[in-house]
Amino acid sequence: MTTRLVLASASPTRREMLLAAKIPFESLSPEVDEEAIKDISLKNGASPAAIADILAEYKALHIAARVPGAAVIGADQVLVCEGSLFSKARSLDEARETLKLFRGRKHELVSAVVLVRDDVVLWRHTESAHLSVRDFSDAFLDSYLAVEGEDILGSVGCYRIEGAGVQLFDKVEGDQFTIRGLPFIALLGALREYGILIP
Repeated sequence: MTTRLVLASASPTRREMLLAAKIPFESLSPEVDEEAIKDISLKNGASPAAIADILAEYKALHIAARVPGAAVIGADQVLVCEGSLFSKARSLDEARETLKLFRGRKHELVSAVVLVRDDVVLWRHTESAHLSVRDFSDAFLDSYLAVEGEDILGSVGCYRIEGAGVQLFDKVEGDQFTIRGLPFIALLGALREYGILIP
């Protein structure tokens, strides 16, 4: 019997990874208040890695309650720059200000993934990547925002490393999948371990 696999995410990037790997799955949007969860977690003293993990688990459990018996993947990502936690920009003007703050600085992306069945967390994993943003010109920033447009509002860092966003950096340390918001190699191992993929 094949286990139903559900991705608890509306992220096109995460869906693309599973599709490219030829893995049969469904995706359902968890529609949770991420900012409220993040705020409570911060007030409770949670680390960035813990916040990413909490969000991933919350999303997975939220969807798992709707699809009994299915294996549900929850994932989330947080960005930390010089001690501050960043959220997704709500407009291109906000994205411009965020990218100006990142200019010439290094930031960390923390991606978490959780595998759940019903109300049980089967497996969890967190990975980090470190990215150094080059001291780009205002002219480049104008061009970048014009080319990428509102597509970047879906990314906490206001960039897609697999697209024009790669031009923002002069050094990248970490797994490309982790940067894109899903520690995919580790997840594939877990899916094989739990018999969801052929070992």
